[in-house]
Amino acid sequence: MNGRSLGKKKKAPFEYRLRWDDVVYEPGELKAIAYKNGAWWAEEVVKTTGGATQLRASADRIEIKADGKDLSFITVKTTDQDALTVPRSDNLIEFSIAGPGEIAGTDNGNPMDMVDFPSLSRNAFNGLALVIVRSKNGEGGVITVTAKSAGLREAKIQIRSK
Repeated sequence: MNGRSLGKKKKAPFEYRLRWDDVVYEPGELKAIAYKNGAWWAEEVVKTTGGATQLRASADRIEIKADGKDLSFITVKTTDQDALTVPRSDNLIEFSIAGPGEIAGTDNGNPMDMVDFPSLSRNAFNGLALVIVRSKNGEGGVITVTAKSAGLREAKIQIRSK
């Protein structure tokens, strides 16, 4: 935590997770390092964020087939001024599209959210939302997806349909 070791722990037989119950929250950086057979194996870092200031979009694929079936899954993150995902944000995000594609659905991973998948707006859940774009059959070109939320800088991303 913030450069200080909180100690190493080793799992006992039939133990599936490790816990540090005496750690008191403080802002900054928390880094977890995993070891396997005594050697570094993996690491994960989380940082305290500021308030949400912008949306950021990234696509699993930026090129799709113009067959009316191919999809691109676009993740929209609510981020702070340092581009860190703000994990507790639940901003309402509105999606729009221009070009030879259509929004096939939206989601956020929240099992309690009963908004229909075809909705063009969705609240972020833990700072995340998803918009799924489908190509139009036989129509190639650039598809532009825009995500907007009140008080935040919008995000735009382009997908090419070929």
